[in-house]
Amino acid sequence: MDKEQETIELLKRYNQNHIVNLLKKLDGIKKQELLNQINRIDFEQIMELYDNTKKKIEIKENKIESISYLDKAKLSKEQKERFDKLGEDIIRNGKYAVVTMAGGQGTRLGHSGPKGTFKLDVYGKGKYLFEILKDNIEEANEKYNTIIQWYIMTSKENNQETVEFLEKHNYFGYPKEAVTIFNQSELPLVDTEGKLLINKDMKIKEASDGNGGTYSSLRASGALADMKNKGIKWVFIGSVDNALLKMADVTLLGMAIDKNVQIASKSVVKANPHEKVGVFCRMNGHPKVIEYTELPEKMAEEVDSNGELKYGESHIMCNLYTIDAIEKASTEPLIYHSAFKKNSYIDEDGKEIIPKEANSYKFEAFIFDAFEFFDDIAILRGKREEDFAPVKNKEGVDSPKTAKELYEKYWNKQNKK
Repeated sequence: MDKEQETIELLKRYNQNHIVNLLKKLDGIKKQELLNQINRIDFEQIMELYDNTKKKIEIKENKIESISYLDKAKLSKEQKERFDKLGEDIIRNGKYAVVTMAGGQGTRLGHSGPKGTFKLDVYGKGKYLFEILKDNIEEANEKYNTIIQWYIMTSKENNQETVEFLEKHNYFGYPKEAVTIFNQSELPLVDTEGKLLINKDMKIKEASDGNGGTYSSLRASGALADMKNKGIKWVFIGSVDNALLKMADVTLLGMAIDKNVQIASKSVVKANPHEKVGVFCRMNGHPKVIEYTELPEKMAEEVDSNGELKYGESHIMCNLYTIDAIEKASTEPLIYHSAFKKNSYIDEDGKEIIPKEANSYKFEAFIFDAFEFFDDIAILRGKREEDFAPVKNKEGVDSPKTAKELYEKYWNKQNKK
């Protein structure tokens, strides 16, 4: 049996006859590209994920406990100095790298390009999100006399546009040799009958596999090997859309070293018990971020002896890892969550179908699901007004308007010091 026939048998086995029919209509490069793509897909995994969408989620009996943290504002002078010195030594000696997750599009913002190319209207002339992050790393470079390696994760969808944008703006003055751009891995989209969707380019339609895919993408792209070659010991991972993200916080880094843990994170306290954010806790003895939908109302409202929320530490995508922790997380399979979404596709007659309602499943892993692989995590509570200005929605909360206000207020205060 030749290779093409083997591929056809594989498709038939997994009830993908519509792709078999499509292959018959294609020839040359188009056909070869589709065959190559099919042979890269783990059909066993995709069908298992699809089958899981039909199963009722069983709520297991989990032991949920609150988690300890340190409040940056309440550290003693000696504590802060000790942490800062430890963190500073790592950064100064070139053992620190930052990763920016920039695979998303700015659709929700009404912006047609990659999210990092969105211009936030600050100080009249405006700054791109990539530029804001660059300023942040550059400040640390000047302070600690180093050049931090910057890894930017894009998606297939926005890679070319991101690279062209950064080239056009000369990486906003950041040394190009210190920037590595790598691609996030993807998974096929599946309809309600378990059939893989076909795209306009006559390939199987895929979408990024969620921010949890960052670990395996670092490995698959060679970025992790590159970090190891460069002697990197600690890696910060954050998203492109937080205008106040501190990517080189020596206090957070030093605290993690001092506590001898492999992972650390910065939190901000929940605005109120019912704010729609994931919160840190311990589940069955391991660190965990529990989604607001999964936290019982009674627990969400619980307070400790100081009158503070017991489950009040919000995860703000501000995570720090030893290189060994990244290595471990990149080889351990994460849970995939399914999202039922609207996706256009090409039908068997070659016609594009644009659905009016959700018609297919997207599978994604969450970055914080890897926390459960570790026994402990160090959490540093920051301040919303200093650490968290997300740009997610066109209007209202977490919008360009709120981010602009937070950003300008923070920097006006810094410049007065």
